[in-house]
Amino acid sequence: LAQAILAQSESSCYRVHRPAPACEALVPAAMGSVKTFKLKKHLAKKLNMNRPLPQWFRMKTGTKIRYNKFRRHWRRGKIGL
Repeated sequence: LAQAILAQSESSCYRVHRPAPACEALVPAAMGSVKTFKLKKHLAKKLNMNRPLPQWFRMKTGTKIRYNKFRRHWRRGKIGL
């Protein structure tokens, strides 16, 4: 019984040292055109958050906060839906 469990665990692709197969990738290849309202709200919030700081806010904080450190590039930083 122990040998069967060991053989089964070794054949599993979810071990730390083995990459996951390409068919089970968590990132979708492309965003579908049909979206739910919840997903559209989530994407709209991320779109609004991805903007530079207003200049009046820089003057208000005395330029202690100079830039938005959470800016995200559309190709490099993924949202993680």
